[in-house]
Amino acid sequence: MTEPSPIDSNENIQLKQPHVVSVFALVGMTITAIMGIVALFNQNLILGSGLFFASLTYFIGYYAHKKFNNVALSSAIILYSLYLLMFYLVFSGGVGNTGPLWIYIVAPVSVFIHGLKRGLIDIAVFITVISCIMFIPDELIVHAQYSTEFKLRLLYSFLTVTFLSSLYEYSRGQSFKHILELSKKYQQLAHFDPLTQLSNRRDALRILKREQARIARSNESLSIIICDIDHFKKVNDRYGHNAGDAVLRELAKLFTDSIREQDCVARWGGEEFLFILPQTLAVNANIIAEKIQNQLKHYVISYEDKSIKVTVSMGISQFTAEQSIDEVINRADKFLYQAKDSGRNQIFPKFENIT
Repeated sequence: MTEPSPIDSNENIQLKQPHVVSVFALVGMTITAIMGIVALFNQNLILGSGLFFASLTYFIGYYAHKKFNNVALSSAIILYSLYLLMFYLVFSGGVGNTGPLWIYIVAPVSVFIHGLKRGLIDIAVFITVISCIMFIPDELIVHAQYSTEFKLRLLYSFLTVTFLSSLYEYSRGQSFKHILELSKKYQQLAHFDPLTQLSNRRDALRILKREQARIARSNESLSIIICDIDHFKKVNDRYGHNAGDAVLRELAKLFTDSIREQDCVARWGGEEFLFILPQTLAVNANIIAEKIQNQLKHYVISYEDKSIKVTVSMGISQFTAEQSIDEVINRADKFLYQAKDSGRNQIFPKFENIT
């Protein structure tokens, strides 16, 4: 029986948050449109046209996400259109040569959208292009002029922002991994028995409800076995509770090896185990129970210098359409007590009594 799926740890969950990307696209679209209107009002047609083009690109990125649910495509459109806008602002100078001041938003956006490693590569390319634009001789290409001190301080401060953004993203990633580990740990505690590593009672009931819903649709058979270790208290009293724990662990391994992949064995409580057997009639569940008992005849559990042999009693019950989970479990429980009252190391109902 497959275990509950753990929380997906793919980095896309951490680094490509669709809602945030969508909001960033809307904000970028709005701001660049407003700036474009201001530029046109100031009769700067070229700057206004560039800003309106950037606003349109952000809208395309937003539309790609909403229409096709393609986060990777919309993220790439948004990020690289931002780069192109920054290149243009540095090249043209923007309003009063203040265009380069916008480049500081590149670092945090890059590491957020593409993650730490890919984001730093993108930023390295961005810095290279920006440096080429600013330091290219005016004789080759006419562009906005900045003092050497301004250009160097701009790059130093941008590198500082990049470092802080990277540090934050690294810390965020580590925190995310820590939360994932805690979540998996609590999920393990919620669904599995820490001693035997089998499903616990809660998880067994969850599986039973799922299987009950399945057989209601498919009309297939489903049987359970409740298994109890005979005279387990004597094992604890004679050898100690650590030996009793060793017995439970060894039996859990034996039971797991004795069932099919689609079956499930859970620690039902104390020294009791519950077998959930999909597509299995009670007659066939009886065969599985006999197989386990035959294995235990020759099975010796070694603990320190002690050899411990145990037997088990079993009660079998098959689901019917009109029975609830509680009714089926109670029926198997009654058969278990019949097996124990009959001298233990027994299986009830007997094969010939199963209709």
